[in-house]
Amino acid sequence: MNRDDLVAFLNEYLNILAYPDKSSNGLQVEGKEEVERVAFAVDTTLKTIRRAAKGGADMLIVHHGMIWGGLGYITGVHYRRLKAIMDAGMNLYAAHLPLDAHPEIGNNVELLRLLDLEPKGPLGEYKGIPVGFWGEFEEPQPIEKVAQVIAEKLDTTVKTYEFEKRKIKTVGAVSGAGAFALEEAWKKGIDLLITGEFTHADYLTALDLPQSVLVAGHYKTETLGVKALMGLLKEKFGLDVFFIDEPTGL
Repeated sequence: MNRDDLVAFLNEYLNILAYPDKSSNGLQVEGKEEVERVAFAVDTTLKTIRRAAKGGADMLIVHHGMIWGGLGYITGVHYRRLKAIMDAGMNLYAAHLPLDAHPEIGNNVELLRLLDLEPKGPLGEYKGIPVGFWGEFEEPQPIEKVAQVIAEKLDTTVKTYEFEKRKIKTVGAVSGAGAFALEEAWKKGIDLLITGEFTHADYLTALDLPQSVLVAGHYKTETLGVKALMGLLKEKFGLDVFFIDEPTGL
């Protein structure tokens, strides 16, 4: 498949220009013109780049790209990553907030689907644009049951902070560093916010609201979108695809 045709499809499907993102979303590094084999990963690291190249990938599609608002100085680790990509002749495509927020294959809609929930409304407003969703169980569920499902389906360790709500009816999903949505979730009456990471300050905010939270890992909560996109491109274009799993434990 022609690289530019694939990039044009991704740009439109992911609506990359709609998001005020720190990430430079889209084609970050130009490589081979023809794309037959595509690697997918959460992060752009030397290890994922080398694994993609070793696997014969013509393009690497990631959630966390290499360029965030500009190149800056191409020295140190930035030079090493860029050199590894260019030596392989590989394209690098990044989709950050567009892959969190996508209503069909995004991280947050996929998080809700782990619980057999479909989105009922937006959540997690970032610079005027929502990047997450919330859903609702037909009957309230014990927080322990929700945590068990997420832990098993994501193959991760979860931690719950049970501030007031132990029976869960409404669930919000804002993956990665999604604790910025704590107060919005509380105002919307969301019983449980699922996110990826939680700081000391986040804990104090959740305690005082109060807002119950389930933390499932930044990395793990953001594997879902790239995997869903991988399946879509395989089905739609017949591309040879593979996922590179490099968990951080965070």
